[in-house]
Amino acid sequence: MQTAGKKWWQERVVYQIYPRSFQDSPAPDGGPGDGIGDIPGIISRLDDIKALGAGIIWLSPVYLSPDADNGYDIADYRSIDPRYGTLADMDRLIAEAEKRDIKIIMDLVINHTSDEHEWFQKSRDRDGGYRDYYIWKPPKGRGARGSKGDLPNNWMSFFMEDAWTFDEKSGEYYLHLFHKKQPDLNYRNPKVIEEVKAILRFWLDRGIAGFRCDVINVLYKSSFADGRKGPLPGIEFYLCQEGNHEILRELRRDVLDKYDCFTVGETVMVDVEKAKLLCDESRKELDMLFYFEHLQVDRLIERYIPKKFRPGKLLKVLSKWQRGLEWNAVYLENHDQCRIVSHYGDGGGAYWEASAKLLAVLELTMRGTPFIYQGQEIGMTNFDFKGFGEVNDVETLNWNRLLKRFHIPARLRWKWLKESSRDNARTPVQWSAEPNAGFTTGKPWLGINGNYTKINYASQRGDDNSVLAFYKKMIGLRAENDVLKYGEFRPLGARGSVIAWQRVLGDEAWTVLLNFSPRAARAGSLLPTCGSVVVSNTSRTAITETLLPYEAVVLKSITQ
Repeated sequence: MQTAGKKWWQERVVYQIYPRSFQDSPAPDGGPGDGIGDIPGIISRLDDIKALGAGIIWLSPVYLSPDADNGYDIADYRSIDPRYGTLADMDRLIAEAEKRDIKIIMDLVINHTSDEHEWFQKSRDRDGGYRDYYIWKPPKGRGARGSKGDLPNNWMSFFMEDAWTFDEKSGEYYLHLFHKKQPDLNYRNPKVIEEVKAILRFWLDRGIAGFRCDVINVLYKSSFADGRKGPLPGIEFYLCQEGNHEILRELRRDVLDKYDCFTVGETVMVDVEKAKLLCDESRKELDMLFYFEHLQVDRLIERYIPKKFRPGKLLKVLSKWQRGLEWNAVYLENHDQCRIVSHYGDGGGAYWEASAKLLAVLELTMRGTPFIYQGQEIGMTNFDFKGFGEVNDVETLNWNRLLKRFHIPARLRWKWLKESSRDNARTPVQWSAEPNAGFTTGKPWLGINGNYTKINYASQRGDDNSVLAFYKKMIGLRAENDVLKYGEFRPLGARGSVIAWQRVLGDEAWTVLLNFSPRAARAGSLLPTCGSVVVSNTSRTAITETLLPYEAVVLKSITQ
């Protein structure tokens, strides 16, 4: 463990904003909002973010986009989509955040662009100078257009569709590992890398403090041969290839190291060893990365098909990553995951508040930079879907079609997908008990959870016992203590529904005990022989061997 050479981004808490669902502002003429969150709306809430204790904002995409995948299909990296505001609004957001000592990082989506990007439109002309910006392949001619015999290879997209789409104008197929309106860039072309460097400089020069790098470990395709049979044939030719590492080192060397900034990568299908190659400091690639394993301990396939949750398995996974990486990006929620209190807590039950606070303790006592997602700090729950007609997420709808092909009954498909859909995290933030939860005076782009009159920011702001107050307390505690920021992570083990670990720095040890159950449970040998209570989500002041339902306790002691 290293505490020397501390970085500013290791000292702060990150708050993720999904702009379209954060805060809508009134129309310029004072009329109703358009139902989509925007940059002026974010500016109006900066004081709330500061009061929470966050020192960094991660801003999901606000670039110009036709919106095939909620902004992750970018048509112009240097323009702000009019739905969110203007470039002047973005500059004002950066300046207003800086006044409050809040840094901003942006999403960097460079595996693909929108098919409406100028580069792609020009690439459709074989002689236009942009052909090699994307990956084009001729048809095999062994069947009708789009048939398996005609496709360049057997690759599948992450959205469970063929990874190739035929373009009539150019007479060839283009590759898209995601939606067909998200064509993959060709990183064998040095011009593409230079274009990306220019984009990085454009935003860093405007005051951005770094980037969250979307699906950043699938950039380079080493071959276009048919892939091995499996859920994602072809993945062996683009997942964590050496060419990908070379690209990340080049971006770091030529651009990022010249600014006081950091990068966090979203990396798909990585184990600890692959992750170390991406973010160990000596590698000079990413500063940290997001992994998914800790959110899949109760999932049989990805996040869609469930299995029994075992707290001991969660501790095992957390420990592996905490001890395996030099520095962790610690998170429980984001725009691609369901709400954590509905996942590992008691989102719809009597212990909603206790379990939301327990999960705050879990995240904010881990080693690494914490990332809190909008609404997590008030314990927002999964959306109360009534049917697929309320679902906006393209990935959820694609999975429904896939599961239907495998003859999964409709009721079971709905049960699985409504609990795991990305839309659970994308419903508007519940600011108040006013109409539309205070998010907009217009019609919201996505439905608002019916529990907003009970779970909202305004009702918790003045309540010292609220989930919001508890998050503020935990963030403040972490800010004041190097033990929680830099201390060694030592797992103590699991006993039924109770898991425990220690954070140790010098002669100081902090013990964390969590009961993931609606029933009381005995901590047994996990309980230290001594220690004073620093934090409890049940307001206890002295520890006993029995933990209450969904109780979380943090004890401080001196090591021998």
